[in-house]
Amino acid sequence: MMTELTKTQLLLQQIAAVAMLIGAAMFMFLPLWGTVVFTVGAVVFVPLQMLQRYEGRNFVLRRLRRQQLLGGIALLCAACCMIMQVGRFGFAIRNEWVVCLAVASILELYTAFRIPAELKKEDAEH
Repeated sequence: MMTELTKTQLLLQQIAAVAMLIGAAMFMFLPLWGTVVFTVGAVVFVPLQMLQRYEGRNFVLRRLRRQQLLGGIALLCAACCMIMQVGRFGFAIRNEWVVCLAVASILELYTAFRIPAELKKEDAEH
């Protein structure tokens, strides 16, 4: 059983996801503001995602949940790499954030479809 977010938390998470999308697109034209918008979105999105927990014993759901958390960490890494690129410090002075964002997007998208399907299958078995 997955713990559900409240309606307010869910709305905030959706707004943060849209902010990350807008921030990533803004980065091409306004790198500083794109970084700020993306980072704020990631810093709000990931902790809210971590509030959702899986309490059951289904191995597949546990694996998917770990992949989802790994995707959240990759989002935060993308934000850090964006900050390094804009500030011209550290190791990420090119477009390393794009790689982190691509990894995060694949993991988040995959788990967004697989977790509900697996939860539905688990409910049908019980």
